[in-house]
Amino acid sequence: MRFLHTMIRVGNLERSIAFYTEILGMQLLRQRDYPDGKFTLAFLGYGSESEKTVLELTYNHGVEDYDLGDAFGHIAIEVPDVYKACDDIRAKGGNVVRDAGPMKSGTTILAFVEDPDGYRIELLGPR
Repeated sequence: MRFLHTMIRVGNLERSIAFYTEILGMQLLRQRDYPDGKFTLAFLGYGSESEKTVLELTYNHGVEDYDLGDAFGHIAIEVPDVYKACDDIRAKGGNVVRDAGPMKSGTTILAFVEDPDGYRIELLGPR
């Protein structure tokens, strides 16, 4: 068994695809419209779905925003250098909401960025 994907709902598919590809460097792996169901799915990631866990963006036609609630935490991405990743993300117009630095009560270096829908993405260095 293995994890296949994590799904999040987005209010503007093109804007979200641009964020994940242009700012976080993912690849759009596949996209499909379901006109009868009035939704579109896009799968993005850092490699083939057959080998990597990917992110599924679900756009429900006509729905522009969602209440994110307080149960969902964040998506985590490993980066080679958290400080540099924050600089690169800012330079591309991304929103860094917690600068790189040690985690509270620990030494692990982390940062948080926010996607256009308000989802938090944790950046962590190699373990």
